[in-house]
Amino acid sequence: MASIEQWVKSTTPKDKQFYQELGQRIAQFRKAQNLTQQQLAEILGISQQTMAHYEGGRLRVAVVMLPVLAKALSIFVEELIDEPSAAKGKRGPASKLQQQVDQISQLPRAKQKFVTEMLDAALQ
Repeated sequence: MASIEQWVKSTTPKDKQFYQELGQRIAQFRKAQNLTQQQLAEILGISQQTMAHYEGGRLRVAVVMLPVLAKALSIFVEELIDEPSAAKGKRGPASKLQQQVDQISQLPRAKQKFVTEMLDAALQ
C-alpha cells in the first residue's frame, strides 16, 4: 500500500475533497449506529488507525470495501458516496415516505429492526 505522503502528493484537490467528504459521511453514519471507530474497524477487519485515516480523508477507501462498509452501517453504497438516487433526481421536495425512509436509515440497527417488523406486520 502506498504511504500517506505518496497518496497526498498524487491526489488532485477534487479527489482530496471527495475523500474528506466520504470520511465525514462514514463518521456520521458510524455515530448514528452508535459504533466506535474500533468497533467498525473490527467489523471491517482493519485497524482502528486505518478507520481513523478513512474518516479523516487521509486514506482512500478501496472500492471493494464500499459494499461491506455500507452493509456494516445499514445504508446503501450511494449514500456513502453521495450519489443522487432516483428519488433525489426528481424536482421538488422528497415525498413524505422518502423522508421517513431517510429518517429510519439514520436510526440505530435495533430501532430499524423494530420499525421493519412493524411494517411487515402492517403489510400482512
